[in-house]
Amino acid sequence: MPVTVNQLNEQFSFTSQISIEDIAELARMGFKTIINNRPDFEGGDEQPQSAALEAVAKGYGLSYVYIPVVPNNIQPHQIKAFRDAFNHAQKPVIGFCKTGNRASSLCKLALEDHA
Repeated sequence: MPVTVNQLNEQFSFTSQISIEDIAELARMGFKTIINNRPDFEGGDEQPQSAALEAVAKGYGLSYVYIPVVPNNIQPHQIKAFRDAFNHAQKPVIGFCKTGNRASSLCKLALEDHA
């Protein structure tokens, strides 16, 4: 099943939980950095763990950042971590979490907080 990508701006897009298999497609789509905002084990044992996703992403030449965020509980240090990662990331960046909402919200907060 293809990855559904939602574009926030020219440099950042977001999606729901990705699988190991989705990383090849994201690389083909031209993404250079993946930011994971979903805590490990949030979705149970079926959820691919961050370390496994990172290993595959690096195999495709992608950068990978893990900033886990509990749903409805974005903290100031996470906004700063996202801003720092985004500012130093190769673009375009794709962020993900369970539904994509945390990833898009975190990016919006980081960009507006920095404006």
